[in-house]
Amino acid sequence: MSATPFLELRGLSKSFGTSRALDAVDWSVLPGEVHCLVGENGCGKSTMIKTVAGVHAPDGGGTILIDGHDVLPLDPARAKALGIQVIFQDLALFPNLTVAENIGMEQNLQGLARPARFRRMRAVAEAALARLEFDLPLDLDVGALSIAERQIVAIARGLAGNARLLFMDEPTASLTRAEVRRLLGVVRRLSADGIAVVFVSHRLEEVVEIAQRVSVMRDGRMVGTYPAATLDGRKIAHLMTGIAFDRHVAARDMDAAPVLLSVEGLTRAGEYHDVSFDLRAGEVLGLTGLLGAGRTELALSLFGMTRPDGGTLHVDGTARRFRNNGDALAAGIAYVSEDRLNLGINARQSIADNINLAILPRLAERFGLISPRTRRANAMRWIDELAIKVGSPDHPISTLSGGNQQRVVLARWMATQPRVLILDSPTVGVDIKNKLAIYAVIRRLSDQGIAILLISDEAMEIFATCDRVLHMRNGRLVEQFTPGAISEGEMEARIYA
Repeated sequence: MSATPFLELRGLSKSFGTSRALDAVDWSVLPGEVHCLVGENGCGKSTMIKTVAGVHAPDGGGTILIDGHDVLPLDPARAKALGIQVIFQDLALFPNLTVAENIGMEQNLQGLARPARFRRMRAVAEAALARLEFDLPLDLDVGALSIAERQIVAIARGLAGNARLLFMDEPTASLTRAEVRRLLGVVRRLSADGIAVVFVSHRLEEVVEIAQRVSVMRDGRMVGTYPAATLDGRKIAHLMTGIAFDRHVAARDMDAAPVLLSVEGLTRAGEYHDVSFDLRAGEVLGLTGLLGAGRTELALSLFGMTRPDGGTLHVDGTARRFRNNGDALAAGIAYVSEDRLNLGINARQSIADNINLAILPRLAERFGLISPRTRRANAMRWIDELAIKVGSPDHPISTLSGGNQQRVVLARWMATQPRVLILDSPTVGVDIKNKLAIYAVIRRLSDQGIAILLISDEAMEIFATCDRVLHMRNGRLVEQFTPGAISEGEMEARIYA
């Protein structure tokens, strides 16, 4: 592997208004290396990649070098011509077009407009897949492929564009462990072929396994670049946050606690099947599995947003059939959605209004009106209770960080005084410091006797937070874990098997 960088950044900065997303970043990627880039959400990783790819123009004073030559100014077409290809998490494929068309389309569109040359596209696609030692049906629509196969199509498209450096953004987020191993094998073949791969992942153990070097970003700055052999997941997390993590098992034996929510044989066609479990007062019950396992679909039925086709649901021993989420709220069930931006907050309203939204009838006084004093007092109660950092409860919720927005959503549902709280991926998009704060809130709520169903695909999160963990696959509950009785590594291996 050459010691001369293929890509080098010197003093690269990027601002959006008064916000500085990149601050004098120095960084390099060697030809043919597998280089992992890690950092919390909002640390600047995506901005840096988009700047290298020509999507963003950097501030003045910085330099981007390729093969030792300054290439600024850049635009996406020039970046691709120089060998920079980015595979974003959504893959940006056309599901209604074939494998061959997705891989070879850009080559067909180069130069003057012309009718589609299908023979050329097939040849390009065949050559790219052969380099990856992968066989896919060229005439099959990409929408019919698995997520892992779509990843291969996206990589092949990059190779067809004569990639010399591939950025891969969270490529393993939706893959099983076997699919991850296969993808990592593809990455190693690319490296052996002289193509550099920058691998962005939040699965820190994978980072150590695949990389030669690891670069850590924090708050728009490059903390440093380290040989992967000198790091483990805990050290990387410390570098990302500045916090030393004590990952201890918090699981408790809750068998003596009364059952608040009981589900038996719950089924909804095409989403989940024959789901049965009990959730006890004060228990934190984890529900995990790969994306698409049916976790959120189950949660929506438990909260009355969809109706199951069969099975029974009891709350505190009483059979319930929810017509809507109002019935679920009346039964003492609250739900924090995984989609905070679209379903969790009203970005146009104030922090106070977002907190009070679910209990407006309860706050109403004479003639159905809510006094400003009552509105503010209830909001301040939960702002204090959940330690939400706000300037004023009347400020727009959009002024808060992701972690504080999530605590506002928690406050809204806590104000309904639930007995059962469903938290669907409550720390998605939240940095590690705020994750720890949310974990502390979860533990405090469980200590108050609230039964919590925590849905998450992060093994560390459920291992360190839950009393029991249910594993869901293809719409069914397939096994149960007790943290401590099984190690975190063993549990993760079973989930991603």
